[in-house]
Amino acid sequence: MNDTVRIIEMGARDGLQNEKTPVSVAGRIAFIERLLDAGLHTIEVGAFVSPKAIPQMVGSDEVLRGVSHLPGEFHVLVPNEKGYETARACGAKVVSVFTAASEGFCRANINCGIAESIERFKPVVARARADGVRVRGYISTVLGCPFDGAVKPRAVADVAKTLWDLGCYEISLGDTIGVGTPTKAKEMLRAVGAHIPMASLAMHFHDTYGQALANLYAGMEEGVRVIDAAAGGLGGCPFAPGATGNVATEDVVYMLEGMGIKTGVDMSKLLTATNEITALIGRTPASRVANALNAKKRKANSE
Repeated sequence: MNDTVRIIEMGARDGLQNEKTPVSVAGRIAFIERLLDAGLHTIEVGAFVSPKAIPQMVGSDEVLRGVSHLPGEFHVLVPNEKGYETARACGAKVVSVFTAASEGFCRANINCGIAESIERFKPVVARARADGVRVRGYISTVLGCPFDGAVKPRAVADVAKTLWDLGCYEISLGDTIGVGTPTKAKEMLRAVGAHIPMASLAMHFHDTYGQALANLYAGMEEGVRVIDAAAGGLGGCPFAPGATGNVATEDVVYMLEGMGIKTGVDMSKLLTATNEITALIGRTPASRVANALNAKKRKANSE
């Protein structure tokens, strides 16, 4: 367990797109710059989606252009060929496509079933591979769905294998509503791992029921070494009442460093990035570590 773990920072996209208060292009660029300075080098920075569907991601083209000169790997979400073309024109080198492991969530989220969603982005994957652009695949609701309830590991494995066979270099497995527990996480990962190398899987676990870190640890025991996280625990899920954002990057870094796993992340700088972005959207961080460190700072300043 003392080897390398790669953290993919989700705050600027998956986090902010689910926050009610939109952040300007300049604000998002400044946030990404802070995250880079903290040592997070792989960051998802935007989504090339309908502005009516996700107004928080308006200006993703400007954000991508605004950070493209910086030393980092920047990912963007694209739902279809139109989104891909726009992203590519902005210099995108890594794009993400998305579907779900449950029919109910897929229909509620993108108005189509799983099979149709895959058909929609097949041309994206084909064009990206021809252009030398890497494609990451997201699967939502891998441990439970707000509409369909429990999701069978086999269903997740089937979708994951389809994305892998299409040419996605990495599959991110999302517990979108944060209902999973360690045993269920292991069962799901073993089912997927029967078809795809563990080294090509990522865990994208939300923390609604406080299980995200335990689930991540369980997944690491199975051999997964990529973790999606969002600074400050930003985000949520519009289809799941009470669903919180992705597991907080601060909490993940604290756990990993405490286990002797070097992350390369400067916690003090990460805390600054988190405090600045949460202040912009008018709320406190959902991160236990950020709140503990902020409280410690306030106490020290008052003495």
